[in-house]
Amino acid sequence: MAICGLQRAIKEGHAMPGLSKRITHLTGGGDDGWGLFYEARRRKSAGAPILELTIGEHDVRTDPAILDAMHAAAKGGHTGYAAVPGIEPLRRAVAARLSESSGVQHEAENVLVTPGGQAALFAAHHAACDEGDKALLVDPYYATYPGTIRGVGARPVPVAARPEDGFQPRESDLAVAAVGASSLLINSPNNPTGAVYTDVTLEGIARVAEAHDLWVISDEVYDSQVWDGAHRPFASLPGMFARTLTVGSLSKSHAMTGSRLGWVAGPREAIAHLENLATHTTYGVPGYIQEAGHFALERGATAEAEVAAPFRRRRDMVLARLEGQQALHAIPPAGAMYVMLDVRATGLSGQAFGAGLLDEEEVAIMPGESFGQAAAGHIRVALTLPDDLFEEALDRLFAYAGRQMEKAHA
Repeated sequence: MAICGLQRAIKEGHAMPGLSKRITHLTGGGDDGWGLFYEARRRKSAGAPILELTIGEHDVRTDPAILDAMHAAAKGGHTGYAAVPGIEPLRRAVAARLSESSGVQHEAENVLVTPGGQAALFAAHHAACDEGDKALLVDPYYATYPGTIRGVGARPVPVAARPEDGFQPRESDLAVAAVGASSLLINSPNNPTGAVYTDVTLEGIARVAEAHDLWVISDEVYDSQVWDGAHRPFASLPGMFARTLTVGSLSKSHAMTGSRLGWVAGPREAIAHLENLATHTTYGVPGYIQEAGHFALERGATAEAEVAAPFRRRRDMVLARLEGQQALHAIPPAGAMYVMLDVRATGLSGQAFGAGLLDEEEVAIMPGESFGQAAAGHIRVALTLPDDLFEEALDRLFAYAGRQMEKAHA
């Protein structure tokens, strides 16, 4: 019904049919975790000079050469329906990338191209979960994870990864939660904490998955951003390829966030069923965007390292600032484009700290509470402003933290 028709019906006393519980309960009946971000954007739109350290949006745009490839593909006529599972060259390129990183042979038939990593997460949970199933996720988690799980009719069950453990989930905690579960969603390198899961952590997850017959949905969109240690694809662990759905994307590795180009990879039978799901939902991804994605992947790891380099540099800038002060603390992130800062010494929650920082210093961050309860008392700082503006934002953030700590101990 058009908006004007809906308004007329309301005026005439006609009631709108009830909406589904699935759509009205995506956020669990509470805030979706993005409140401070929306407020910062509202103030920025109104003209306030807000410095945003909120979402994982690169300060540089997509490489012009990739856009040229996209333009050429569109001008060349690839604007009609593309193959629903993805064009063959792109599926092969993704498979080759996964084969190289994991040491496990992937073929094009192991890959479904999706409209970004978020759509891949949604599809993967459709494959793993039936209505009412228990679906595990590690807390802290990316803010959309619980809603994605609710969106397929499953029940999100968070398992805390503690700051004192470097935000590495414990095998014992996962084993307790896994009783009766269908899936486990993991994310390494991790958003929001920057943790890169160790071999001990990954092997513990594998034992739990085997013991409880879980699908593991492994979100690896930050695999090109590793600062300490190494990223180990979960599907590479012994016996895990058959029970892993790997989510990837070009958003972070190639600064292609707006192109909405991702994938889910896994056993052929699962991917065949997910192709059927795509036929009935997204009906694929525009061909000219896929051709640009293929071009981007063909540029190799050097191009990915160039995109990642500023985030390593800014991560080190934050860590250097932490020395010699007591208001803020951090577990040095081993990967991804964020730093999680512990603000508890200021006497504030992450939410209160973020609200005050926005009001007093016009700097916007994401409160840790947006990512679950395990990150309460923390804030997530995105490393996404040019260096000079990033330095200015840090000046304001650390000054605000120092003032709050003085108040807390006055």
